[in-house]
Amino acid sequence: MYAVGIDVSKNKSTVAIIKDGEIFVKPFSINHTDDGINLLVSKLSDIDPNDIRFVMEATGIYHFPLLIKLLDLKYFVSVENAFLLKKFFDVSLRKVKTDKLDAVKIAKYAYSNWFNLKPYCIQDSTYTDLQFLSRQYSQFMALKVKAKVNFNNLLDVIFPGFENCFNDDSNQYDFMLDVFEKFYHPSLITKLTEPEFLEQIIQINLDKKRGLRTTITKIAHELYILANSTLSARPVNESTQLICLTCVNNLRGLELATNDILTQMDSIASTLPEFNTVSAMSGVGKKTRARLIAEIGNIRKYNSASSLVASAGIDTPPYQSGNFSAIQTHITKRGNKHLRKCGYEIMRALKIVKPTNDSAVYEYILKKEAEGKNKNVCKIAGLNKFLRIYYARVSELY
Repeated sequence: MYAVGIDVSKNKSTVAIIKDGEIFVKPFSINHTDDGINLLVSKLSDIDPNDIRFVMEATGIYHFPLLIKLLDLKYFVSVENAFLLKKFFDVSLRKVKTDKLDAVKIAKYAYSNWFNLKPYCIQDSTYTDLQFLSRQYSQFMALKVKAKVNFNNLLDVIFPGFENCFNDDSNQYDFMLDVFEKFYHPSLITKLTEPEFLEQIIQINLDKKRGLRTTITKIAHELYILANSTLSARPVNESTQLICLTCVNNLRGLELATNDILTQMDSIASTLPEFNTVSAMSGVGKKTRARLIAEIGNIRKYNSASSLVASAGIDTPPYQSGNFSAIQTHITKRGNKHLRKCGYEIMRALKIVKPTNDSAVYEYILKKEAEGKNKNVCKIAGLNKFLRIYYARVSELY
């Protein structure tokens, strides 16, 4: 038995090979290139591939190039949870950490768990593409939130109270950006009469045919009064204009990017058997259905509904020692944080929509709230039930 431990880092890895519990090849480094792979394979060229098992730590994204190449070469590769490997490393009393030592420890883990290792399985390309897009959507949404915070801070400096003249509706938010782009400073409004300002606001609305005609007069009137009473900390100059326009363009770009990603995700997810079933579930909307499918992936990789719940990190394992048994335990949070976030958004949507049909999850949340539990705890309990229903309904399709 040849156990190969790979300590992965960015663009390079350290490899150790153990044969029957003893070091067979001393740890060596390889780059994530064809030459690096060829060097690794040359060390194992005289060995039957069935007697070799590779183990590497899940490192987010760094391990994927090496993983895909080894799978293409038909090797047995297991990608282990970083927490499991850390626990295995902790058996040593001395706290010594080097890449070479970590590679040896991973190889020893592979040898010790030889018969328990599970080969890494690449999901169907549809699920892989969906998850890739979902993670990028999360990154862009994080940037979008920061951009909105920056925009609000900018308004407090240049045009305090500007955002209060508009509703939170997405259509009005887009309209607000257009108005701010043209009238980013109070003095740009005060040099006009109120009828002249109203006329220009109406024209901004007509340019994109938003259908806000009934509220335009009210918005224009409030903005005109605000411009004549508010105090700006910045003068009207090129620097102020540059920052304002850059901020507006950044927000528009991020909005366009997130919408395009969701559109592409919906297009891909619509080819899957579970798309219509998931779309019909209460609380699941256009912004969450494809993301939910992407983060859960192929339902056949889960042994049970409990496995799906555990993968989201919302399971509550028992804690017992001697005569003590914990009555209340916290969720593990050792799972897919993106799935937890998407699921929480769905639970919030349920509380807003208050469904009457397919309302088992919503009624369960209300039941837990009636018991006096914290509202966030109730939502997580609802998500637990929701994932179990998801597993039951989608499993029937396969």
